[in-house]
Amino acid sequence: MSDPQAAMIFAAGFGTRMRPLTDTRPKPLIKVAGKPLLDRALDLTEGTERVVVNTHYLGDQIARHLAGRTVQTIHEPEILDTGGGLRNALPLLGTGPVITLNSDAVWTGPNPLQTLRNAWKPDRMDALLLLIPVANARGYEGTGDFSQDADGRLTRGPGLIYSGAQIIKPDGLAQIPEAAFSLNVLWNVMQPEGRLFGVVHPGGWCDVGHPGGIAEAEAMLANV
Repeated sequence: MSDPQAAMIFAAGFGTRMRPLTDTRPKPLIKVAGKPLLDRALDLTEGTERVVVNTHYLGDQIARHLAGRTVQTIHEPEILDTGGGLRNALPLLGTGPVITLNSDAVWTGPNPLQTLRNAWKPDRMDALLLLIPVANARGYEGTGDFSQDADGRLTRGPGLIYSGAQIIKPDGLAQIPEAAFSLNVLWNVMQPEGRLFGVVHPGGWCDVGHPGGIAEAEAMLANV
């Protein structure tokens, strides 16, 4: 099917930038405005047929947190990064395009995953990344990750930040020899073929990958 029926939430990382808060709990269970980041991410996937959460660091805490929910978890004995983690989870995700979502961001505005679904054109795209203009980002310091042409195709460059949400066809993962690798590796194959696209999120976004991002995100939510 061309419309994504499965979503993967990345929750395996060590949360190094979030220390000391992550010394005793995984980053996805850190709360923003009283709600764990992981639960905020799961809310966005409502209505998706299959949802998978990968775990590694303090994964037993995440497994307990999700117990009884219709969400599958897959534990990585060794960290596999985003690309390796997605490939490892494919038996649970099924065939076809997959939504992937980082668990360390907070959003305002329309559901970002619906924005992706509305813009997804599988005949033209191998991946569709959800982007944030640098001027609209909170908790972020940098110049951006991508530039975009008039048709939405992406090249590496300043201006737009990858927000941590995308739709991607996982077929090319089988050709990558490394066990642990970033999805950037797959994007670098798609981009020169003109198959890497982006769409801009029309609402707010805050990176909560570091302690200061918690207050930034709560301030953003308070102003909605």
